Amino acid sequence: MDEQTSLLTLFISSFLGATLLPGGSEVVLLGVLVAHPQLYWSILVVASLGNILGGMSSYAIGWFLPDEEAILKKFKGSARGLKWVRHHGSPILLLAWVPFIGDVLCVAAGWLRINWLSAMLFMAVGKFVRYWIIAMTIN
Repeated sequence: MDEQTSLLTLFISSFLGATLLPGGSEVVLLGVLVAHPQLYWSILVVASLGNILGGMSSYAIGWFLPDEEAILKKFKGSARGLKWVRHHGSPILLLAWVPFIGDVLCVAAGWLRINWLSAMLFMAVGKFVRYWIIAMTIN
């Protein structure tokens, strides 16, 4: 697979992996790193951007949910996520990369109207560090 196709595939995989849809981008990240090691930093940036935008799409879903009852019906475990976001604010989104929990945190942050820029910043740090640590495993 050429470099552009690999990066596009990684972006899509990272985006979808951060949404409410099931899936993970870690294997794709490692595959692209093995195939194109010269693109190390570009790969980390593309994966992170896709994952951040996917997390922000979950944030947007939360923003448009009408009330607490709707969010609790839609997402199991949301009561805990709401509690964590209420208690910790946007810094809890450092954990937005954690499977299952991260999706709930992003939706809860949107529903609670946490400042979007602050939310995105904490998501970005957590998601980038996670990809960077994964990438270091093959070096």
